[in-house]
Amino acid sequence: METLAGAELCFPHLLNTSCRKPMRPPSEAILLHILLSSISLLTVAVNLLVIISISHYRQLHTPTNLLLLSLAVSDLLMGLLMPFGIIFAGGCWFLGDLMCSVSCFVVFSIISVSVGNMVLISVDRYVAICDPLRYPTKVTPGRVKICVFLCWCCAFLYCSLILMDQLTQPGRYNSCVGECVAVINDNAEAVDLVFGFIAPVTIIIVLYIRVFVVAVSQARAMRSHIAAVTLQVSVTAKKSERKAARTLGIVIAVFLICFCPYHCVSLAGQNTLVNASSEALVVCLFYVNSCLNPVIYALFYPWFRKTIKLIVTLQILQPYSCEANIL
Repeated sequence: METLAGAELCFPHLLNTSCRKPMRPPSEAILLHILLSSISLLTVAVNLLVIISISHYRQLHTPTNLLLLSLAVSDLLMGLLMPFGIIFAGGCWFLGDLMCSVSCFVVFSIISVSVGNMVLISVDRYVAICDPLRYPTKVTPGRVKICVFLCWCCAFLYCSLILMDQLTQPGRYNSCVGECVAVINDNAEAVDLVFGFIAPVTIIIVLYIRVFVVAVSQARAMRSHIAAVTLQVSVTAKKSERKAARTLGIVIAVFLICFCPYHCVSLAGQNTLVNASSEALVVCLFYVNSCLNPVIYALFYPWFRKTIKLIVTLQILQPYSCEANIL
């Protein structure tokens, strides 16, 4: 009986302070490890392709693609952090309280960066569709770089304030050895609910509703030949902008589908989880989003498919390949 009881503990030699492993069938645990490992490898690989493509080819150095680059970097980092999720998939944390606090801080920060990137992408598409004539002067690569830099800085600063107790006193909220939890006080939780979830999601939805309303009205105007001659010259450009808005709209819709359950469960607290399986499902759903974005690019962006071919065939190593005609 003692051996069996010890086998259920994260640290069998600490009978009084060790956490107990969750009762999960072996087949489910193996499936979870395989799933997270596969998602991690795929996420790193596909987002690395996006980063190389946009960074290397000069034609892709547009304001919108710089935002996609920032999103790909955050998704890549999420893929690199998935092994920590694999470590914790067994229900026990073996890396110590300090690493627990650091990993929680980094994951929360990357989530905040992803949310910020989605808001910036929504604003970019809003200006491109609703104010196309002034878009080139309003949204420049330099301004986008500044916005991306501020997005990353604000995300890390925001999470350092939200998780201050977790960072200053690692393991403060752990009830036993082998547990890794991130707990924020009521005031910080209220702030996070507003600024980390409700506000950005509302901005994204409102802006995209406006984008699609304007895009539909423009399409109707062109079909009925009401547009003036000066506008007809830019029909191709407007079609391109609407296609980009549609593609990025799908990216944002997928992000919300994957993001909302995770955030709702986090806000609800661990006591409301039905079991460990439901928690694992929500976490996997959020992780999957990081590898879905490049898949969406491959389906809708011909330039991404072309750059993948150039990278895989090593043509990217040729002299002056960065000047290649991608678009």
